[in-house]
Amino acid sequence: MFPLKKYLSIVVFLFLLSCQNEIDEQDNNTAQGTVTKLSPLTSYLQRVAMVQTVQDNVIDGSTYCTIKLPYTVTVNNAQIAVNTTADYQKVADNINASTDDDDIVKIDFPVTMVYYNYIEKVIPNEADFDSLIDYWNQYPDLLSKINGLNINYPITINIYNSANQVASSQSIISDQAFFNFIKNLNESQYISLRYPISVVNYNNQTKSITNNLEFENAIKYAIDYCPENNIVTLDFTATITNGSWDIPYFFDDTEKTASYSGYSFVFKSDKSVVATKGAVSETGQWASQVQNGVTELQLNFSSELLSKLNKNWKLFEFNNSQIRLRDVTDSTNYLYFEKK
Repeated sequence: MFPLKKYLSIVVFLFLLSCQNEIDEQDNNTAQGTVTKLSPLTSYLQRVAMVQTVQDNVIDGSTYCTIKLPYTVTVNNAQIAVNTTADYQKVADNINASTDDDDIVKIDFPVTMVYYNYIEKVIPNEADFDSLIDYWNQYPDLLSKINGLNINYPITINIYNSANQVASSQSIISDQAFFNFIKNLNESQYISLRYPISVVNYNNQTKSITNNLEFENAIKYAIDYCPENNIVTLDFTATITNGSWDIPYFFDDTEKTASYSGYSFVFKSDKSVVATKGAVSETGQWASQVQNGVTELQLNFSSELLSKLNKNWKLFEFNNSQIRLRDVTDSTNYLYFEKK
């Protein structure tokens, strides 16, 4: 349960928001749901706001950084000025024009690299560039930018600081401002997005988002269907049965991650799952199926603690080292597994 002081702080926050909305009726914008820096939606939104980095992969070969425009490359003895994002297609067209050339993209250095988190670094030569790409290739399972969902700014965020009991609001005007706003949040701050918020999906359709669940569902749709988010195809069963996993995050009405600290889970191909903590192990069952295009994971344990994991979890996203699941019933609950 929340400490009384924190509970009262949240009540005050919601009261202030309701007062603010009554004053600002001409906008008819309502705050729908309070989250913190550690909430799943917050991390998803930050990834939506990351730098778009995949569009020039044909040149730099990395989904975690991009080369700042403008610059020049040489492909198959043709010099190409890359001044706008449309010029990436010129590079691809040159590569695809013939099967009898080397298709090596030579960058005219120096260039400035922009990382997914907006940090910039000048790269003076090819050797430093190769070292940078080799560095990023060491981390293939970083949760990168969520492509295919663009926020129409400005948006307004209501903020309540439980440490000093001060309520405020902030206008966000760009992806970079949104990314840094989330990055700089602290544990005592509670935020709520002021809806409606307009977004554009990867089909170039404009949608109106009216609450947190709709935003999360829009992000899930982008993860599943935007081609730029599906460069690597993985098999869920092969992934979950490879190695052992712990639980870095579990939310069931309230956060309960600490209750599962020290547990490791091994999912076996015979559909048994062994949960171990110290010298004590418990064997349960797991099953997976696809319903309406969504992968589901069912867990079945018998002990009081582990049986709290027994839900029909829906897969949100996964890679070789992270599995993120959620359950949307009366509320939204989350279960994350991370490779040990």
